[in-house]
Amino acid sequence: MAGRLRRRPELAERAAGWLAVLGTVRLVPTTGPETAGRLAAEAVASGAAMVVVFGGDGTVNEVANGMIGSAVAMGILPGGTANVLCVEMGLGTNPERAAKRLVEECEPVRIAVGKMVRGDGYERHFLAMAGVGLDALVVEGVSGAIKKRVGKVAYWIAGFAMATRLLPQFEMRAGGQTSQRSFALVSRVRNYGGDLEIAKRVTLLEQCFETVAFRGRLSLRYLPYLAGVLLGQAGKMPGAAAGAATVVECRPVNGDRVPVQVDGELAGELPAEFRVAPEALTLLVPRKYVARAKEQRWITSPTR
Repeated sequence: MAGRLRRRPELAERAAGWLAVLGTVRLVPTTGPETAGRLAAEAVASGAAMVVVFGGDGTVNEVANGMIGSAVAMGILPGGTANVLCVEMGLGTNPERAAKRLVEECEPVRIAVGKMVRGDGYERHFLAMAGVGLDALVVEGVSGAIKKRVGKVAYWIAGFAMATRLLPQFEMRAGGQTSQRSFALVSRVRNYGGDLEIAKRVTLLEQCFETVAFRGRLSLRYLPYLAGVLLGQAGKMPGAAAGAATVVECRPVNGDRVPVQVDGELAGELPAEFRVAPEALTLLVPRKYVARAKEQRWITSPTR
């Protein structure tokens, strides 16, 4: 149901041809939400040499959750609205060009992923990011019908619709510091939504998160924060903080209901803990991205 595949279903068959140089390709369509993980796990169990997911960030997340702990490599082709990981790694948003790069320019790299554990015991891994508070409210408010018509613009519409809303509050503990926030990004990537950078230093090769958190009860407080993001100064603004952590704990205050999103999909509500799961997945990553990430190595001993 990813946007590009919904509009051009023939791309799935074409993708099999693009990847045929790697060996025999078997197309396995998802049959609904929460099925991609099971299909990926079954492919691994049946001896697949590689699993390539062609879809949006939500499907990528599901497939990754079905492959955590496996030695089988996972590749990604962009088929969705934001395609955060494809943009992050430099694969781009054109699926045919991304397939060519997957074949010619990528190497298998063992990476860390994030793991969310909610207060009710529910667990979910994530490759790109978790968002607590404001951006999860935006994800929650996105109209599926509008998203089908205008893509990423639907998230901006949902965001500006909250301009006069009071935001729920939560307590966040990360890097040895505790503070009250209304939005926190717990990220493994710099790319946010395909267009912005909020986290500035983390890469997929780091064994930590970069956290960027904001304070403010009024939604209008986020207009200057947005300006700071556009100028690349989000973490340096009054009321904002950025840093490294391997464990982030968040719990609601004042009885507020605080939603959570992981990799762009709603994942319940606080309380929750976000923890780095080291070397959990083998991902096909462009060699240029690997070289750049090694040159820009940010931190080797992140704090709790």
